[in-house]
Amino acid sequence: MLINKVLGFLGISAKAGKIVSGTDIVLENIEKNKIKLVIVATDAAERTINNFKYSCEKKNVPIYIYGNIEENSKAIGKENRAVIGIKDEKLAEAIVNKISAEVK
Repeated sequence: MLINKVLGFLGISAKAGKIVSGTDIVLENIEKNKIKLVIVATDAAERTINNFKYSCEKKNVPIYIYGNIEENSKAIGKENRAVIGIKDEKLAEAIVNKISAEVK
């Protein structure tokens, strides 16, 4: 199943120290132009999703509403993380490619 590939990339990114997770820290990093991709869980609060859509649009950062909080959090070895920011360009690209392949 492809979803595991996306979650696998999130796990690799986490182990490599190339992500930040949690709403406040991800927003902070978006403002500092350090984030290349944002992933928000499908079951995140609507307000959270809208806030991130706005922030990402403002800073021209790609955003995907993907996975659920439990799966995404588990993939990065944390608990209860609705938002994940990817700081590495290549990993962000790879994750986008996997998500895009899944949608087709």
